[in-house]
Amino acid sequence: MNHCSVVNSSVVKEKAIELGFHQVGIAAVSPGKNTEAERLQAWIKLGYHADMQWMDNPKRYDISLIMPEARSLVSVALNYYTPQQRPPGEEYAKISRYGWGRDYHKVMHKKLKAFTSWLQSLDTGVQARHYADTGPVQDKVWAQRAGIGWIAKNGNVITREYGSWVFLGEVVTNLQLESDRPHTEHCGNCTRCIDACPTGAITQPFVVDANQCIAYHTIENRAAELPQAIASRMQGWVAGCDICQDVCPWNQRFAQTTDVVDFQPYPENIAPQLIELAQISDEEWEKRFPASALRRIKPEMLRRNARANLDASQGNNDPESNHF
Repeated sequence: MNHCSVVNSSVVKEKAIELGFHQVGIAAVSPGKNTEAERLQAWIKLGYHADMQWMDNPKRYDISLIMPEARSLVSVALNYYTPQQRPPGEEYAKISRYGWGRDYHKVMHKKLKAFTSWLQSLDTGVQARHYADTGPVQDKVWAQRAGIGWIAKNGNVITREYGSWVFLGEVVTNLQLESDRPHTEHCGNCTRCIDACPTGAITQPFVVDANQCIAYHTIENRAAELPQAIASRMQGWVAGCDICQDVCPWNQRFAQTTDVVDFQPYPENIAPQLIELAQISDEEWEKRFPASALRRIKPEMLRRNARANLDASQGNNDPESNHF
């Protein structure tokens, strides 16, 4: 490295904001494992990652395995909140806010790619690699280290400015940048998220068991049927679950409508009917969810999720009906 190692951190941050990110922070990278890596390992040993084997990637424990020359990590956040509310009727299916509009991966990656290219243009020796939910990076840990927000009792990152309605991304680079202070934790004695979870997925403050989490089962679980203990308590959710975010005082107080047009909801994502999704065809699914993060939930999974809710609302807990 030559003169590029003296890039001013404030210039880097200004560029991130100019590209449309709502928050940016910087953390120093030091090789080897750390407390958070050990915590992740302990969480995986408990089996709380369910079948998400990708969580146990060695690179998650040591970021220098991604880039041996890494010196800094730039963490960015993008507010995605929109003020629309779901209708209260039991006939409606609930979709998590993160999936209401355009696929956030596409939005984040476009901005991150521009940011990474700009960093690389500063000097021929600059290395920079970006991620947004797509690589073996503990994005929440790094967001807290970079001063973006803190990891809350429900496992989400909460920011003072936007609550937890933010998408996170990061750029790992060999630039030596001035670090921000890690964010302090401000959940206090509040247990609203823990008390509100219908399946008890938050086993203790700051610890979430994916095996009990509605979001995990609706998005990641590929089984033909959902476990009965989950299926009977889904409260209408078919794609993710926002319960622990909806009840959070930080979100109720500080959520702000995003200026990112792409995150405005597709109208049909706010109040779809369970009965309609329970019988959606593969072709309709294809048409209905273009450029959507919801494409991770395959049509057979969406039908399964909607059916589970219908069965629960009809009091149908006959194991035979669920092929158990």
